[in-house]
Amino acid sequence: MRSSTTARRAQPPHGLLPAPGPGSRATTALRHRTLLLAGLLALGTAAASAQPNFPITPNQRATAQQVAQAGVPLADLAPNAPDSHTVQRGDTLWAISALFLKQPWRWPELWGMNLDQIRNPHLIFPGQVLVLDKSGGRARLRVAQPGDGQAGGTVKLSPRVRTELLENGAIAAIPLNLIGPFLSEAVVFDSDELNAAPRIVATQEGRVMLSRGETAYVRGDLGGARDFRLFRELKPLVDPQTREVLGYEGRYVGTAEYVRAGVDTPGADAKAVVVPATFTITSTRLEAVVGDRLSPVPQQELAAYVPRPPAKPVDGKIVSIYGDGLRAGQNQVVAINRGQRDGLERGHVLALWRAGQQAVDTTSEPRTALRLPDERHGLLFVFRVFDRVSYALILNVADPVVPGDRFTQP
Repeated sequence: MRSSTTARRAQPPHGLLPAPGPGSRATTALRHRTLLLAGLLALGTAAASAQPNFPITPNQRATAQQVAQAGVPLADLAPNAPDSHTVQRGDTLWAISALFLKQPWRWPELWGMNLDQIRNPHLIFPGQVLVLDKSGGRARLRVAQPGDGQAGGTVKLSPRVRTELLENGAIAAIPLNLIGPFLSEAVVFDSDELNAAPRIVATQEGRVMLSRGETAYVRGDLGGARDFRLFRELKPLVDPQTREVLGYEGRYVGTAEYVRAGVDTPGADAKAVVVPATFTITSTRLEAVVGDRLSPVPQQELAAYVPRPPAKPVDGKIVSIYGDGLRAGQNQVVAINRGQRDGLERGHVLALWRAGQQAVDTTSEPRTALRLPDERHGLLFVFRVFDRVSYALILNVADPVVPGDRFTQP
């Protein structure tokens, strides 16, 4: 049995398109109806009482099993797909999918479902041996069981992507270190939300700028929270297609921690003294200044990223590059003009398109102006979703991405 030790570049998340039977329209319809379901049911794991509970109905189980057991044509396997792979600390679902498939987002078609063995198919853990079964002209992937012929039950392979395990020990869909910082930093506000937030009104010893460990004085309703993010001016996110303002992106400054309360109820006495609350600056991306606004630090949710294509067609544009850049490349973050109201969810994979260039047909008279077709040149991974805007990580791209570039379902 052969195994691949060649590091393969991680590529965008898996699409969930089940392989239909030849000429079967019913099966094609089924694959679209079960797109999201198959994605959620495709990650294998052994059952454990401590694992999260994701309810699955009997009908969903039957449908998922039917979709996944179909497998994929052998021609869709990666050229050097190994016969088996032992899941390692540091692996990601995306890297494993790229190991076996030419198109990693199609992994649900590859996964040989065994819902008795895989009681919670949302997770996959280090130490599990994935076996590629090639029979009947199709390929399926399953979790090896004792006696499957694996020497010692394991195949030694080096991790391909540096990342971290989730709290329950499962591997992540993509390297979480790439999106972790943006889960708190990339925030879209309503037009007046940040303007009404608590604000820095004074600094330690009258300093113009504050760094980590220094003291800031704050006025406003803290709502009982103790840990806050600091934001500066709001930047409108304008839809490149409709020119509608979709929301306002706050410029991330850093974090601050509550130290002690102030007295901010002067009442009717104009001479009453207002004492602001005291905060310590705990981290900075930019130096904090008077006027910066505070927003509570949200609880991070790192476990629910299951790469998959959207369940329905989507077409949109890049709104902006996160930060101060004018263009972006691999592993950078962009804002896009589609969100919850458009059916986008965390984990959705989108295709990036390069606009067709202008050209001239020189073979005819008179010469004819041409616009070449758009070319697909990269993939996005959606990791934060708001009502009308989402943030996405550029998984790979051939050319720099700029605002106005188009994306679709993969």
